[in-house]
Amino acid sequence: MKPYKTPISALVLIHTLDLQVLMMERADKAGFWQSVTGSVEGNETPYQAAVREVFEETGLDATQYDLQDWQVSNVYEIYPHWRHRYAPGVTQNCEHLFGLELPGKLPIKLAPDEHVRYEWVDWREAAKRVFSWTNVDALKRLGERHRLSL
Repeated sequence: MKPYKTPISALVLIHTLDLQVLMMERADKAGFWQSVTGSVEGNETPYQAAVREVFEETGLDATQYDLQDWQVSNVYEIYPHWRHRYAPGVTQNCEHLFGLELPGKLPIKLAPDEHVRYEWVDWREAAKRVFSWTNVDALKRLGERHRLSL
């Protein structure tokens, strides 16, 4: 039996200098677009989980670019259809937010069991596509960091 997921995760907003954001469509939910996200494993820190998840989901080595811990975390209710992945009674997750700035759009190697396609889109368009309010929050924060607004 696969161990339960830890209800602590990292969300990594991958973007270019001109605020083009990497969006990926989930393999298990057609039409659900998101940034890189994943749970902490073992004794990992959220930062270590961010580096691992970026590599697993995109093939990029986050340590080679500007990965920043935005020192923000959001607690949210885990969608009922994903709760079976967590220990009984676990209903909330604490998600830590990171930004990964790339010099430009890079080719991405998707994990086919997680995502079916990706696109680079303007950060405002990305905010319209994502299904998670924490992902919208991350995109707003990206705009604010560059003194822009939705």
